[in-house]
Amino acid sequence: MLDESFPEWGQSPYHTVTLEKTGTLKELLTHLYVLIPVLDDRKHYWVGDAEVENLLAKGEGWLSSHPERDLIALRYLKHRRPLMQMALARLVAEEEPLADENEDAGAEAEEAVEARISLNDARLAAVVGALRQAEVRSVIDLGCGEGKLVKRLIEERAFERIAGCDVSARALSIARQRLRIESMPEKQQRKLSLFQGSVVYRDARFSGYDGAALVEVIEHVDASRLGALANTVFGEARPRVVIVTTPNVEHNRLFGMPAGAMRHADHRFEWTRAEFRAWAEKTAQEYGYSVEHHPIGEMHETLGAPTQMAVFKRPESDTKDAKTAPGASGQEVAS
Repeated sequence: MLDESFPEWGQSPYHTVTLEKTGTLKELLTHLYVLIPVLDDRKHYWVGDAEVENLLAKGEGWLSSHPERDLIALRYLKHRRPLMQMALARLVAEEEPLADENEDAGAEAEEAVEARISLNDARLAAVVGALRQAEVRSVIDLGCGEGKLVKRLIEERAFERIAGCDVSARALSIARQRLRIESMPEKQQRKLSLFQGSVVYRDARFSGYDGAALVEVIEHVDASRLGALANTVFGEARPRVVIVTTPNVEHNRLFGMPAGAMRHADHRFEWTRAEFRAWAEKTAQEYGYSVEHHPIGEMHETLGAPTQMAVFKRPESDTKDAKTAPGASGQEVAS
């Protein structure tokens, strides 16, 4: 209150705030550099990409694990959500070092388990086949990794515009090398876009595609973030067709794996067929899609196939379909 003697004056807009932390002077100054404008929430100058770099530099070592990380980024970047999403995507990459540092070991272990049945080839062929059957013309690979699916899509004439997105800058760098973008025919270069981003955060660049693929992606996402992923893909981007593949944990026994073991060190979970079906049908119902389920790989009479695939489709009557995606010129976006 401004003055207890004059209650009609109302509440004061000013507050006394005490911040406490034990640490080095350097640590305290970097915290204050970020938190003072966040608490004020009124930056009086233009905010652009340079401020993202400032935020990441000053927030190194503490911001990625801060419980109010999203709010801090939003306020620091003057409520400019595209900049906030850019910053958060890079923070996610930093807080999940497996994506850059230990991904190779996990991927090699997974490939060793599945190699004898050429499961990865069967999986990619099934996804491409489902996209072609749905007659999509533009596709975004969400969680494209090193670009294996993107490479197959580029080789198909049916797909006129292709994008690949991944949270890992290192994976995207490998993808660019794998795809040999610099030596690609100009026509292929024009229809391809690669960029860094996270599928658990809203991003305008995800919109405007007929189809979206999440190939062996959802099991790398914390279960608590699956709702955010579903809203980003099915609620915001809303492609006409969404294809999701994930391991069938029941089949792991046939790979000689002990109970409770998962195919990749970075998997947060691996679902049974019933669990995946329940998630897929709940998601489809919530966002107005139909869903079909398909096995991938050799079927076992009781344990099913090693990979399970769900194909989500929007009804023809749903016309919320952007015609042009941001950055649809085909120019590669730097990570």
